[in-house]
Amino acid sequence: MPPVNKSAPGPFSIPVRVYYEDTDTAGVVYYANYLRFLERGRTEWLRALGVEQLRLAQEDGIVFAVRSLNIEYLKPARLDDALAVLTELTLAGRAQVTLKQWIERDGEPLVEATVRVACLDAQKMKPAALPEAIRRKMGAQ
Repeated sequence: MPPVNKSAPGPFSIPVRVYYEDTDTAGVVYYANYLRFLERGRTEWLRALGVEQLRLAQEDGIVFAVRSLNIEYLKPARLDDALAVLTELTLAGRAQVTLKQWIERDGEPLVEATVRVACLDAQKMKPAALPEAIRRKMGAQ
């Protein structure tokens, strides 16, 4: 996969508050809920680029699916913490992208993840080329 255009802006960030429903009985974020936070980060990153996934599926027949994920849990988040979920494109291929994502509390990293997302034909559920307009919006060369 070719490298990303390094002139693209830095990481995209969204705020997330930890609610009671996100925690286990010890008041710590349950490990699987970090995946939900990361998904929100990717979705809002696309939305900020002007890519609406529902419209993309309906009009272009394209959907995205996580192909692989590597995650490191560094420190726990707790009930009522204010977090930032950051997303940055690292590689863009013809039919997949690789993203670096991390979750911070007051600038301190709690979770780090590398996520590979495949672009799929919505009907066949097989790899499809990422539309060139979207690649350009992502800053991919």
